[in-house]
Amino acid sequence: MKNFTKMLWIFLLVFGNIYSQQEKGIVGADNWLSNWAEFKPNSKDYDEPTQILTGNITENTKLYKRDVYLLLGNVFVTNNATLSIEPGTVIIGDFDSKGSLTISRGSKIIADGLETDPIIFTSKRSVKRAGDWGGIIILGDAPTSKFGNGSVASFYPRLDPSSYKNANYGGDSISSSSGILKYVRIEYAGKRIKNVGFFNGLLLASVGRKTVLENIMVSHAAEDSFEIWGGELNLNKVVSYRANGNDFKFNYGAQCNVTNSLAIRSPYVSSSERARCMQIMAYNNKQEVDFTKKGTNVIAKNLTLLNLSEDLEGDIKKGLVNEAVYIGENAKLDMNKSVVSGFNPAVILEDKIRINQESLEKIKFTDMYFNNCNGNIFVENNTNNEDLENWYGNSAFFNVYSKGSNAETFIDLKNEKRPDYRLRINKIIASNEVDSDLRVD
Repeated sequence: MKNFTKMLWIFLLVFGNIYSQQEKGIVGADNWLSNWAEFKPNSKDYDEPTQILTGNITENTKLYKRDVYLLLGNVFVTNNATLSIEPGTVIIGDFDSKGSLTISRGSKIIADGLETDPIIFTSKRSVKRAGDWGGIIILGDAPTSKFGNGSVASFYPRLDPSSYKNANYGGDSISSSSGILKYVRIEYAGKRIKNVGFFNGLLLASVGRKTVLENIMVSHAAEDSFEIWGGELNLNKVVSYRANGNDFKFNYGAQCNVTNSLAIRSPYVSSSERARCMQIMAYNNKQEVDFTKKGTNVIAKNLTLLNLSEDLEGDIKKGLVNEAVYIGENAKLDMNKSVVSGFNPAVILEDKIRINQESLEKIKFTDMYFNNCNGNIFVENNTNNEDLENWYGNSAFFNVYSKGSNAETFIDLKNEKRPDYRLRINKIIASNEVDSDLRVD
C-alpha cells in the first residue's frame, strides 16, 4: 500500500509538471489555427470585384458572400451606421488608390465570420506584397492618456476638412462597443503615406471593452500588424504573421488583455525601424499625455512569440534579429505562461527605466518559457544584466530557460498549410536555471 501511494504521488507530480508546462504558449485541445488561418496567402486567388465601396457609408449596410467588394480610396463608416459583413465575404483593397476602411467613432463593424468561412480583407495583385492597400482603422470613444481626444486625420492627406470629425477618437465610455471582428484575415495591408509613415494592418484607437476581437489574423503587414492606442479591450486568439513592423504595439494608455495569441517573425522581413513582437509604450513624448489618466497597462497570457530563423546565430551576426519585447518608461506589462523563442535578446527595457523594486513590480514575467534566445532580459544599451537575471531568475517566478531548436520545441512547424505552434514540451526537460542547456529524451 505504501509503495502504491508513493507511486501515485510520483505520477501526480510528473503529470502535473508536464501539464503545467504544456499550458505555456498558445493552448487548446486542438490546433485552433487549422480551419481559418492562412500561412500562404500569396497562393490564394479571388474572383474579380462585383461591387465597389467608396466614400462615406452613412447608413446601415450589409456585405454578402455572393459578391466580392473593392475598397476604393478611403472608405469611412459614419453617422452611427453599422457595417455588417456576412461570413466568407472577400473585400479587396484597391492598389492604385490604396483603399482603406475606417469605422468612425460611434459607428460599428459586425464582421462575424466562421471558423470554416472567415471574412477576408486582402490584395488582388498577381504578386501580392506588403502595403498593397491601406488597412482597417476602428475609432472608439473609450479613454486615452492624451490631453483631449486624438485624431488620425494625418492618415488621409487629402481628407476634406468637413470630414475631420470622422477621424477623431477618444472619450469616457470604457464599456462601449465598436462591433465584432471574429474569424477575420487582413492580408498585405500597410500602404505608405507620404510624410507620415504607413497604415497598419489593424489600428484600434480608444476601442471599448464590449468590442469583440477574436480569431483575427494579420499577415504581411508593411507596418505594425496590431496597433492599440488607448481604450480598454480584450484580444483573444489573434495572430500576427511576418509583419514588417511590430506585431503588437500598445500606446497612449491602452488597457489591454491579450490571451492565447501568436506572433511569428521572419529575420528577412522587417522595416527600416526596429521591429519587435511586442512594443509597450506609455507615450512617444511626455508632453502629449496627461499623467492623471491611466498609463499603458498590458496583461499578456499564453502568448507564443517566435522568430523563424534557420540559422539563428548567423542571422544575429547579420543584425537581422531583434528583441521580442520592448517596454518603455511608465508602461506596465504582466506577462504569464508565455513562450519567447529565438530572439536577440528576449526582452529589452528602455534605458529611462530605473532598475529597482518599484519599477520591476510593474514589469512582470512569471511562468515563462524562454527558449534559444541570445540573452534574456536587459536594459537598453547595457550589456550587464546580472540584477535583472537575479530578479526574474528567482524560483518564485517559475520562469524556465532552455536551448532547443524550433523543431524540438513546437509540435509541427513544417506543415505549410496547417502549422501547429503549440509547445511540444513533453519531449523537453527544461530547467529554471538561467542559460541552462536543453536535454532531449
